[in-house]
Amino acid sequence: MLTSLKAGKTELLTDTFFLFAGPCVVESEEVCFAIATHMKELCTLLHIPYVFKASYRKANRSRLDSFTGIGDEQALKIIKKVCAELDLPSVTDIHESHEAEMAAAYVDVLQIPAFLCRQTDLLLAAAKTGKVVNIKKGQFISPEAMKFAVDKVKESGNTTITLTERGTMLGYSDLVVDYRGIPTMQQLGYPVILDITHSLQQPNQSSGVTGGLPRLIETIAKAGIATGVNGIFMETHPDPKNAKSDGANMLALDQTEPLLAKLLAIKKAISAF
Repeated sequence: MLTSLKAGKTELLTDTFFLFAGPCVVESEEVCFAIATHMKELCTLLHIPYVFKASYRKANRSRLDSFTGIGDEQALKIIKKVCAELDLPSVTDIHESHEAEMAAAYVDVLQIPAFLCRQTDLLLAAAKTGKVVNIKKGQFISPEAMKFAVDKVKESGNTTITLTERGTMLGYSDLVVDYRGIPTMQQLGYPVILDITHSLQQPNQSSGVTGGLPRLIETIAKAGIATGVNGIFMETHPDPKNAKSDGANMLALDQTEPLLAKLLAIKKAISAF
């Protein structure tokens, strides 16, 4: 998967799963290096293909005073530096069509946020960069409807696509994962990733700060692997309580090893059948 990403290709993996993991947003070079170094060492040990994830800016925040980033160019340079020194591919979000070309100069995968998965201009701009395009399924649409997002990218001449399940709205302030969506989206012919941290968000809180249920991350992840998902996406941080964004649903960095070991055991068990 790592070679495929750097070559601008995506493929279905059957014998293992790949991992997108990192902080919600670039807070500092030090935090990014700490997370990426830990995750690379762990994934090398466990033979899991690893992609470093970090947003250079968070455009979708409930409150005006929420942390959004340290500056686009500064954050993108940190992502590029971390991945160059550690020899890792990278993924980051883009929010408007004019950002696609800018971000593509620094990263390997352009991610379309779930709320924006129907934004035609954004999808087309990402497609035209030639980078891998990871489209997150909107919390408000069906797995079947992701066909139309895929078609926009594919018909722009880019077939290097991945899709990400990250939960569906249940009422105003909760999400639920419908695991039927994983094989449904896989039928479109592209790898499907399960976001095991954002799937546990509790949005629309009266405080204006999104909540979460991190104690259920393992449950969500194990069910996804058993269902046959191709990749796992998660946000992790050395100190989630003091993370500047999405700390309420992150996995603590020191908890990543036992989780990934369990997921590998499940993957090996189901691969035997």
